[in-house]
Amino acid sequence: MTFTSGNAAVYGRPPMEERLEFALKWLLGPETTSEKRPGHLWPRWIFLRALGLIYCSAFYSLLFQIKGLLGPNGILPAGDYLQAIASQLQSQRFWYAPTLLWLGASDHALMFLCWVGLAASLLAVVNIWPRVSLLICFVCFLSFVCAARDFSGYQSDGMLLEAGFIALFFAPPGFWPGLGRANSPSRASLFLLRWEWFRIYFESGLAKMFGGDPTWRNFTAMDKYYENGPLPTWIGWYVGHFPHWFHASAVFYTLAIELVLVWMLFLPRRFRIALFWIVAPFEISIILTGNYAFLNYLVFSLGFLLLDDRFIEWIVPQRIRDAIEGKDAKRSMEGAAPQSGGARWHQRLALVRMTIAGVCFALVFYVTTALFIWMFAPSLPLPQKPVQVLEPFRIANSYGLFARMTPARFEIEFQGSADGKTWKPYLFRYKPQILSKPPGIYAPYQPRFEWNLWFASLASWQESRFVLWTEERLLVGEPDVLALFAENPFAGAPPQQVRAVIYQYWFTDEKTKREQGTWWRRELLGEYAPALEHNPDGKIVMLDIPTIELPAQ
Repeated sequence: MTFTSGNAAVYGRPPMEERLEFALKWLLGPETTSEKRPGHLWPRWIFLRALGLIYCSAFYSLLFQIKGLLGPNGILPAGDYLQAIASQLQSQRFWYAPTLLWLGASDHALMFLCWVGLAASLLAVVNIWPRVSLLICFVCFLSFVCAARDFSGYQSDGMLLEAGFIALFFAPPGFWPGLGRANSPSRASLFLLRWEWFRIYFESGLAKMFGGDPTWRNFTAMDKYYENGPLPTWIGWYVGHFPHWFHASAVFYTLAIELVLVWMLFLPRRFRIALFWIVAPFEISIILTGNYAFLNYLVFSLGFLLLDDRFIEWIVPQRIRDAIEGKDAKRSMEGAAPQSGGARWHQRLALVRMTIAGVCFALVFYVTTALFIWMFAPSLPLPQKPVQVLEPFRIANSYGLFARMTPARFEIEFQGSADGKTWKPYLFRYKPQILSKPPGIYAPYQPRFEWNLWFASLASWQESRFVLWTEERLLVGEPDVLALFAENPFAGAPPQQVRAVIYQYWFTDEKTKREQGTWWRRELLGEYAPALEHNPDGKIVMLDIPTIELPAQ
């Protein structure tokens, strides 16, 4: 009996084995294209350049923060954290915290990590050795996330690590691959990136509807959204003053996209193209009205994978495509090496790569699917070992953006005093504080210290001890921590006392802004965390513990 696979005849093989081999090659091998099934070379090229830029923004922002956050004299020293893990887990510590900072967590090591990640991200942007450059980006960013504790672990960090891992297989091989026409992306890698995009939307929609926040059901969730987000923008200030019907429409638009329209991903190409033009303005509006770091830039970039070569070649002018493809094709040919003597070796290596990719894809798909199912049926007895295996690497996650809206805006402010009577504030770089300063647009730059203070303000200081450690560093005048602020009000000598107070903030109305030039108004609620004092003997002591209760959330 004769069985065929492609153009080769194979004799004596069982039909099931033949079908399995065909299915694996169909999933893990390069996708085949035709007139009816356009390829995804251009969407891949766009997405990978955007991914490089997103990595670049992440590492660039860390250059100015990482010593103050994780350095030996920072707020949460990475070295102390890793030492504590090592004492508890011993040989398992490398799996629990897969970070290069095990080799050293000094200021120089932290800065080296950021510079290497930044350099690799720029190489990914200009399409030089994309698989290697993206691997370096992934390892460096994972190394930061695993050691940063309170200053990492945001949903955006998980999104980037998941997309960055899958992109290692999605990217074309070679030093200067151009569009990679000789190495089309595999169906499996394309599907998993689309699958991440779909889950970000749909799981967030589920979290909104079943997360216990009634504002999504009564269409009031967006009424204070622009005012109460982590870092509002000046555009958000104006949009926040729109009438209720506009905000109610925004709720409907959000839920319609996240719960219904995203299913168009699984329909024919014309529906996917239409879906892109629906969600793209949605993401752009979020970027303009709220500083959510690189989160929406990443989701926006993943959306390009809804498109295909035929559509992009139709919409992008020929001269632009020739300028990109012409240069890349020339570089790709220059970097190509003859393989006449090693064809068999290359085939074997390709088989090994395909096997590794298949195992990784299967694990990621199983874990993300299990997490997805557990949102509906949390008690369903699915195997949990794969979930535990991948958890330290943050490459298979569940998402739930804005499951609960914050009904009020609270801001923590650090103040110092030389006499315990007159208090001077430490000014932030990005957060609302100066009432006449307009909110800016900073994303994709992420000021992680200020970002995390917003989360801390929603609960007690006992749940965010880093606030107290910040007070201690300010009390001794630690330069790297002071660099996280816009200015040091005690440039001559450190203060005698430092405290953290909390305010409630509101947008001013349009009349007040016109007459007084203020964008914000605020009211002091009291002390947020215990004040610290520097005694004459050099010891730091804690003063009275505040008992303030924030307004109900």
